[in-house]
Amino acid sequence: MELKEQEIHQMGMNVVGKHLEQNGFEFLAVKSELGSSPQFVCLKDEKDLFFVLVRTVTFPDDPEKYDETWMQKMKKHAFEKKARLLYAGVGIANSTDMISKPKKGQESFVNYKGLVEISLESESQK
Repeated sequence: MELKEQEIHQMGMNVVGKHLEQNGFEFLAVKSELGSSPQFVCLKDEKDLFFVLVRTVTFPDDPEKYDETWMQKMKKHAFEKKARLLYAGVGIANSTDMISKPKKGQESFVNYKGLVEISLESESQK
């Protein structure tokens, strides 16, 4: 049985959550529902506030691409809250057939290249 969209999103959230934890981020809030942004609100070094956006896609979609309108809204929100903005794109693929959607109980390939900081410079000039 193919994984549902929410389950695929949750896989990406798990990958990014582990990465954040391993890199010293402290979770203040986690929103794992599809359509909620930012997915993680974190502190680092007890002073820097971060909003982390997670986008999980299945092959052949590119996890590094995101909707510009959505990103502009998130940039504005981060700027207003004095937070830094990080983007985490996660690609998931069925390990036996890349074109098929990932399936429950089967291994999946994960394409995750880490966190990308999104510049808020354009927001500060408005």
